[in-house]
Amino acid sequence: MRRRLTTVAAVLLLVAALAIVCLLFMNLRDESPRSTTPAPLPDAEQVSRGAYLALAGNCMGCHTAPGGAPYAGGRGVPTPFGTVMAPNLTPDEKTGIGAWSADDFWRALHNGRSRNGRLLYPAFPYPNYTRITRADADALHAWLRLVPAVEQANPPHALKFPFNQQAALAVWRALYFRPGQHRPDPQRPPEVDRGAYLVEGLGHCNACHSSRNALGATTGPLDLAGGLIPVQNWYAPSLTAANEASMAAWEMQDVVDLLKTGVSARGSVAGPMGEVVRGSTQHLSEPDLRAMAMYLKALPQSAPVVAGEVAPYAATGPGAKLYERHCATCHGDAGEGVPGVYPALAGNRAVTMPQVANLVHVVLEGGFAPATEGNPRPYGMPPFATVLSTEETAQLLSFVRASWGNRGAAVSALEVERFRGTK
Repeated sequence: MRRRLTTVAAVLLLVAALAIVCLLFMNLRDESPRSTTPAPLPDAEQVSRGAYLALAGNCMGCHTAPGGAPYAGGRGVPTPFGTVMAPNLTPDEKTGIGAWSADDFWRALHNGRSRNGRLLYPAFPYPNYTRITRADADALHAWLRLVPAVEQANPPHALKFPFNQQAALAVWRALYFRPGQHRPDPQRPPEVDRGAYLVEGLGHCNACHSSRNALGATTGPLDLAGGLIPVQNWYAPSLTAANEASMAAWEMQDVVDLLKTGVSARGSVAGPMGEVVRGSTQHLSEPDLRAMAMYLKALPQSAPVVAGEVAPYAATGPGAKLYERHCATCHGDAGEGVPGVYPALAGNRAVTMPQVANLVHVVLEGGFAPATEGNPRPYGMPPFATVLSTEETAQLLSFVRASWGNRGAAVSALEVERFRGTK
């Protein structure tokens, strides 16, 4: 027994030593310029550009607490390892970034380091922001210097041990992060390259649309193969698989409409993507939306995500009766929907995806597209959490996924219970 404890202690000491070495290594590698010279006052064009880029990156989405002052922080970002608190980005010198130079700000975006050299948690998506150009980083900094200053101290993170240790974070970075930058690809049109810059960098789309390993790392900013969003348990579908959310076969305008208004002739958004459209993409320029659409349509296509075994579902069973009672009035007796009002369920790939998380959320919590300038009064679906039991929800979804030509696998009560009540 003593020998086993000695071995465990030795392994722990080795891990700690490696972590310290990694931390020192990362400190030695950091050669970002530091400046104590006050930055010159930005010009109007740079400020306007920074305000636009803040919308493209949806910075306010994390750095503004509900009901709080814009960019003053205090909002918790839940992760599987605990809660990371988004900091104050207003120009207050005590609690915000008022004392930060443009070099300090660039260092945070490009290298994931705070002004004092501390490593930042990747809940702040610097693995994507490292691709932002220095000019765009400077424009963002110029804009943030002019938002109203708010003195509001940053609450401490609430992370579990050992994830609250800088040494552990250094190990994570040594394994999964390398500073980089976006390099134009001469083999593709400039518009597609602009779309890549927005999707892979400021838009940080893969923060949701990719799977993560046990330590919360993605395979990289190019990974858009779909994944379950940690803690929220919504599924961000694959943007490269035809049976999920690939847009390769969509008309260009349908992609633009979806990003601009949240609805299009080919579908609508809900859940976390609704927040992205409301807070970010609806504010982008038409050329940038088209650039993103061109990039998304040009993504290399992957093999379809394979579903489980599809079994016929009785047209007169309990699921059919639940559909007739609660759904047919809007979605039609044959799942045909009402064009432009209620989506068709027949042939709808959002209905038949192997991952059923989103269906459970929409049925139980309601389905609401975002209210945008282009679609200020979207139609919504009421929640059925107080109407349908777990078993009834599974029966209803199983019926819809196997009817009218749909070929989705049955949904179990266990799957419904897994996602019921999660946000």
